[in-house]
Amino acid sequence: MNNILIVDDDVDILTVLKANLELHDFRVATVKTISEANIALLNNTFDLMILDVTLPDGNGVKLCQDLRKEGVSTPIIMLTARDTLSDRVMGLECGADDYIVKPFETIELIARMKACLRRIRGGNVETIVIDDLVIDSKRRIVKIRNVEVELTPKEFDLLFYLAYHKGQVISRKEIIQKVWSSSHLYKWSRVIDVHIQHIRQKIEIDASIPRYVITIQGVGYKIEG
Repeated sequence: MNNILIVDDDVDILTVLKANLELHDFRVATVKTISEANIALLNNTFDLMILDVTLPDGNGVKLCQDLRKEGVSTPIIMLTARDTLSDRVMGLECGADDYIVKPFETIELIARMKACLRRIRGGNVETIVIDDLVIDSKRRIVKIRNVEVELTPKEFDLLFYLAYHKGQVISRKEIIQKVWSSSHLYKWSRVIDVHIQHIRQKIEIDASIPRYVITIQGVGYKIEG
């Protein structure tokens, strides 16, 4: 049974989500503030967090950023009433795994949650080795030339997805749909480019002449097999 933390100050949303998620065999804890969320995270282990952007004592995006800086890799789905492109991009670039706009159908949220949990476990493939690049999906560790590199959770998910499909050209649309589980970002969004750039800086000898993550102009990206 997966442990879920919901952070939202809307009592009605907390009540409805908790009841529905428990019907789908999730174990659910709810809090209303960032302070309460930090205490819950300190004292418990969660498989996934549902995090509202606007909270009484701060901003959920800032909390997400802080957690990622601290190395917390728990999947995070942002909830927000905002539906502009800039808000969606900001939510994803802060390290969130997905972004859903209120009002939403619970069944859609559950589908997004299950997709996040599948990605975080890396499917049935535990280790991918491509020359000097080693990706351990079980421990979520990446090594290049025998040196471990630190990736954000979303950078890891993106690199793993490309490596899992090594030799194949993966379109930007597919990356958005499969890695972010979203169809709400325009294909020209900088989210993918920023993450690819960061990955290259961490695994390539020269990020300007990539060996592993190759851009296919006008189409997407691939990892050479």
